[in-house]
Amino acid sequence: MKVISLHKEEKELIELAVENNRHAQHQIYSKYAPKMLSVCRQYIKDVHLAEDIMITAFMKVFTNLKNFKHEGSFEGWIRRIMINESISFIRVQKKVKFLEDENFVEEKANNIESQFSVEDIQFLIDNLPDGYKMVFNLYCIEGYKHQEIAQMLGISEGTSKSQLSHARKMLQDNVLKLKNYQNGTE
Repeated sequence: MKVISLHKEEKELIELAVENNRHAQHQIYSKYAPKMLSVCRQYIKDVHLAEDIMITAFMKVFTNLKNFKHEGSFEGWIRRIMINESISFIRVQKKVKFLEDENFVEEKANNIESQFSVEDIQFLIDNLPDGYKMVFNLYCIEGYKHQEIAQMLGISEGTSKSQLSHARKMLQDNVLKLKNYQNGTE
């Protein structure tokens, strides 16, 4: 039995997909689609729209596959395309506006222990205004820095920080409301 390293196997699969090998493209899609749908779903509330965005983004993945340099994670490269496509969709559909908050004072994040399900948490995030939601996802879930977020969204770093602070505050308020509701005290 011949042992092939996973990295070499992935590189060969990518090279086949670049040559428009449909089987290789299908393997890449099958491997990454579930995770990437989850990424799109973080930004797009409607799961059917999120799936459409994911499919559109995969078309961009396959179109630009020849540009992947094999430096860093292939999954990370795909993920970034998914995020950019989701943000582009939101911009086109909703015309999101970010408000400058000149009186903004950054607060320390409070960690609220959670007994909530993934669905509860996703519901809370989904109910954030789109600007708050995008910055929250990019910073807290994807790990981007405020400078990177500012560049991606065409806003200032201060606006990014402000949006994150407001998102956290709104989430904390809504977590307390949900806790009270579940405990029957609201």
